[in-house]
Amino acid sequence: MIAPDPPVARIAAYLLLPLVCAGPSLAQDVPVADLVIRNAKIVTIDPARPRAQAIAFQGEKILAVTTNEAITRCIREGRTEVIDARGRLVVPGFNDAHIHFGPIDLDYIDLRYTTDPAVITRKVKEAVAKAKPGELIRGGQWEHEMFRDRQWPTKELIDSVAPDNPVVLSRADGHSVLVNRYIIRRSGITKETPNPFGGEIQRHPVTGEPTGIFKETAVDLLKCEGVPVQRSAEEQRQRRAQGWQAALDMARKNGVTSIQVPSLHDLDTYQELKDQGTLTLRVTLGGSLTAGASEWSRYAKLREKYPRSGNWIRFGYLKGFADGTLGSGTALFFEPYVDVPQTKGLPQMPYEELEKLVVRADKEGFQMGIHAIGDEGIHWVLNAYDKAQQVNGRRDSRHRIEHAQVVCDADMTRFASLGVVASMQPTHCITDKRFAEKRIGRARCAGAYAWRRLLDAKAAVAFGTDYPVEPISPLEGLYAAVTRKDRAGEPGDGWFPDQKLSMEEAIKLYTLDAAYAEFVEDRKGMLKEGHLGDAVIFHEDLFTLPPERIMSAHVDYTIVGGKVIYRRGEAN
Repeated sequence: MIAPDPPVARIAAYLLLPLVCAGPSLAQDVPVADLVIRNAKIVTIDPARPRAQAIAFQGEKILAVTTNEAITRCIREGRTEVIDARGRLVVPGFNDAHIHFGPIDLDYIDLRYTTDPAVITRKVKEAVAKAKPGELIRGGQWEHEMFRDRQWPTKELIDSVAPDNPVVLSRADGHSVLVNRYIIRRSGITKETPNPFGGEIQRHPVTGEPTGIFKETAVDLLKCEGVPVQRSAEEQRQRRAQGWQAALDMARKNGVTSIQVPSLHDLDTYQELKDQGTLTLRVTLGGSLTAGASEWSRYAKLREKYPRSGNWIRFGYLKGFADGTLGSGTALFFEPYVDVPQTKGLPQMPYEELEKLVVRADKEGFQMGIHAIGDEGIHWVLNAYDKAQQVNGRRDSRHRIEHAQVVCDADMTRFASLGVVASMQPTHCITDKRFAEKRIGRARCAGAYAWRRLLDAKAAVAFGTDYPVEPISPLEGLYAAVTRKDRAGEPGDGWFPDQKLSMEEAIKLYTLDAAYAEFVEDRKGMLKEGHLGDAVIFHEDLFTLPPERIMSAHVDYTIVGGKVIYRRGEAN
């Protein structure tokens, strides 16, 4: 028998599959769907069937991905909810591979996109007016590279309006903070206080006095506690519930159906939400690489209680830090910074200590995700993973480097050869490109946010946001990946345009490849029969939309486990 040529074979497979909905005509023999989407442009991310017209969900899983004609046999009046997509785009639910998720603090001062430092003064003054003396004032997301003068802020911005309250304002990357004189004095910090290992107290160039900026481990020197706010237990419970509801609402409105959080702080809350039936996203949580022996013992038990086979709450990787950030000038590089040549960055521990921790954790069977941004920091982590394989033998560990922002040429191929996942956040590119060349020069930037080079070198790459460092919206990440332009839509081809991705590639890194990073690519990240029923319907077609409109596109529906958890225009 002569085999049909490939196009015919593909068309035949597309029309005949799945037989589950196109089989016997007897109603009792045909599985009935709980939810059907038809008349859609479905981008499945499944290489076996990249496009489809209709999809059916039964229970928590996908029953069929097929044609409009075939899907009708899965529909029963009174039992099946049918969404007519009217040609709209359907993709798998987004899986944020690196996010710091939690309840939204309703009192937090949001300074994102601030260009005038005077705004900081005004907002702190407003917060102090509502607070009691001694009560802690918290805020953040400021980025001094967005200020008109591009200078680091100092405590003088807030001292006059907050003489009797501790004030802590985190930089957008979370690796530096601005505090006022109140905290500095209470912490006993003077110009004689030495920098701790891996940290820096920023000082006035003439007087040597602390400016109010504390970087990396220097933050641990600060005593930031405020006078406890007197609230009843019921009021505290309600505020926390409101904060969690706001966070979950934000995620589902943006099509985020899975998150990978490098912390265990809110494990009990996630379990409570799951028990109540109000958890609307899947969660993988992780521990600390630098925790003591007793904590590692607890992690081993949690790994058994929340195994990889789970679909809702799972134990993930151990988080560690090799260096700081490019924005704070603390990421570790082989060569000095161009703008601050007296430093190469701040390692968060000696290499020997990092290697020892990595070898031990690998021996215990833990997956690791280590923060590394500078080229030498990344080199250290790759070396440590290499050493672990030499000592413990190689297995499918899928150790990760979180951020992997500036990779030297010699290390581009080592991700694939060592089986290391580059867990990257595309919006960091369009945020940091404003100052990256000033910090490290154009030559090193050729290896910055180099998704295409890593993919061409056969590396596994997973996308996320690093929220709240960056907005949670996957649309901003998709825009960054396909344009490499700032959010204002600058002219030209983008920054290092050879590193741009196609829309489908970017979506894949946010879905299937993010699932691979957490060992669930066998059941999540594709719209495929038998996989978990997580999907997003967009109002606009991201594949044909002009790039400048990508970030303003709308999610019309978010579906998790075969259930609609968000419909645009309806109360959710």
